[in-house]
Amino acid sequence: MHEEIIISGFGGQGALFAGQLLAYAGMEEGKHVTWIPSYGPEMRGGTAHCTVVISDDPVGSPLVRHPSAVIALNLPSLDKYEGLVKPRGLLIYNSSLIQRPVYRTDLRVIPVPANDISVEETARVSENGMGDARLANVVTLGTLVQATGIVRLETVEAALRAHLPQRHLRWLEPNLAALRRGALVVAERVVAY
Repeated sequence: MHEEIIISGFGGQGALFAGQLLAYAGMEEGKHVTWIPSYGPEMRGGTAHCTVVISDDPVGSPLVRHPSAVIALNLPSLDKYEGLVKPRGLLIYNSSLIQRPVYRTDLRVIPVPANDISVEETARVSENGMGDARLANVVTLGTLVQATGIVRLETVEAALRAHLPQRHLRWLEPNLAALRRGALVVAERVVAY
């Protein structure tokens, strides 16, 4: 197994954190892993993406030119990476923010209303009943893990428990709920090539 993934969105959408969780889960399962973050001109509001390579064999190069999977959290990310995904690869996009269709017909495509799911899940598990869209990254990560089997969902949950910053521990249960809901999306929304 050798998977090359790009996770991309606006700064502040958590693309880099989702990539870190995936990389930690890969390491926990004894796989060879690389994670490279890339920031746009601004941290919050600019573009941010990361590349994650997870392999059963040593990784020869951490650079990813034609990923086997992409998570696009916003329209600029879809515009930039749709054309780079390997044929028969996987494209997951945040349909809460992206209204245009995917143009390629040689990909497995999963539209995920990630912001909407994040708001629903955080409202359901929060004390005040208020929803929050900031967990869209974790929703789409759950979708990726379920769709590819690259790592086990339980391993990502353990990585989340181990690596969520102390100051954000109140977000642990909402994150776990968002991750699980993202995994459920796979059976409902896959658009086959």
